[in-house]
Amino acid sequence: MNRFWNWIKNEDETRTLYLSGTIAEESWFADDVTPQAFKADLLAGEGDITVWINSPGGDCVAASQIYNMLMDYKGNVTVKVDGIAASAASVIAMAGTKVLMSPTSLMMIHNPLTIAIGDSEEMQKAIAMLDEVKESIINAYEIKTGMSRAKLSHLMDAETWLNANKAVELGFADDVMFKQTESVLVTEDSFSFSRRAVTNSLLKKMSVKEPTKTGTPIKEFEKRLELLKI
Repeated sequence: MNRFWNWIKNEDETRTLYLSGTIAEESWFADDVTPQAFKADLLAGEGDITVWINSPGGDCVAASQIYNMLMDYKGNVTVKVDGIAASAASVIAMAGTKVLMSPTSLMMIHNPLTIAIGDSEEMQKAIAMLDEVKESIINAYEIKTGMSRAKLSHLMDAETWLNANKAVELGFADDVMFKQTESVLVTEDSFSFSRRAVTNSLLKKMSVKEPTKTGTPIKEFEKRLELLKI
């Protein structure tokens, strides 16, 4: 059986799941064993898991099943999008306890698609079905982002592509991976703060000292330094 998922057991006993390529490439409708096999693999271990996603999407029913399995999983699920999480794959991403995106990755949401053949009545049935599928997808987006259903519907209508920063801004992701963050401690003596801080700090230090060895009174220095203040 060809699978679009791959489990890796790490040295620290944690597990990593890689979802790559088209979801349910062989159709979950034709192979009832497929969802059962995925569930068996998922429940074969325990503890927190990491899910890497690089998929253009695929079968929305399969995505729904994976989403539900991950949401119901007892451990924390960290989703990492390293390439693309589009269409049905974006639904799976919403199951993450935490969703992280590579700075070069993309997420795409759009309206569900289908192929319909028949008369106008059949077309109407297909339209009604797609409307319900869309509402079900919005449920997952709404839980994760907290956005209104109307706003999410508009984003889907427009086939919205999100870079990592935009995904975080809209709530589809929690953070961007690989960010270089530096903790800068700003103190009273910091000379990287501002010219005003530097001047005031120097004045404060000088105000508690005796006149300088050159004989120039502190007050005179203060007058000169006042000219530097901004």
